[in-house]
Amino acid sequence: MNQVNLIGRLSKDIEVRYTQSGKAVGSGSIAVNRRFKSANGERQADFINFVIWDKAAENLANFTHKGSQVGLGGEWQTRNYENNNGQKVYVNELVVSNFDLLEPKAATKTQSNLDNVDPFAGQNTKQSHNPFAASGKTEIDISDDDLPF
Repeated sequence: MNQVNLIGRLSKDIEVRYTQSGKAVGSGSIAVNRRFKSANGERQADFINFVIWDKAAENLANFTHKGSQVGLGGEWQTRNYENNNGQKVYVNELVVSNFDLLEPKAATKTQSNLDNVDPFAGQNTKQSHNPFAASGKTEIDISDDDLPF
């Protein structure tokens, strides 16, 4: 079975190109932290190249940027080609068949932009953002017996 799932951060913006037939193909790289730290205590990461096709490539490029945390799933592929010098070059990459955006849209913006984000923009400003404000309570009374787990 050839199935790969990775969670990490994009190390660059997705580059989307189009084939002669108009099919979108995106390429990028994801930084995946290793489970262990180096001898000097620093966290190390692997940078893994990937390709993604069709509408998924366009969507991933439109909703992410360098530094976005994503989950990628797909198959590992090894391909080869002959370069201009006549040498055989091998390429290992993840061919993405599905992805998940692992942070809210506002979190993918730069910190300077986050300071200006109002998550309640466009809502009635006369209403309180606290859903319990109408009852006059500031805390919720829940006992352990009320929880389903």
